[in-house]
Amino acid sequence: MIFDKEYEMPSTVGQRGQIVIEKPLRDALGLQPGYIAVQRLVGDHVEVYFYPPEHDESLRGILAASTTETVASDQWNAARTRAWHDAVRADWNRDEDAP
Repeated sequence: MIFDKEYEMPSTVGQRGQIVIEKPLRDALGLQPGYIAVQRLVGDHVEVYFYPPEHDESLRGILAASTTETVASDQWNAARTRAWHDAVRADWNRDEDAP
């Protein structure tokens, strides 16, 4: 067998049907312990898709770069209601413009 592609690496199937995903491949995919591996039989080969596990890290501030205004906590309900009304109004106006 000749493996000449950058990320093509042979691995031997162990007695329990396990294979090792070599470090360069893990690094290229950003795989970490705990990721979920989903296997799919496609013709004569197996495709494996990896999904990160659920996390318990805080998402506070993750959208900070995408926002243009801040709202004080005591004004949050009013801001949410205003945003809802604006979204509904925009949706209804779009429907009125339709032929």
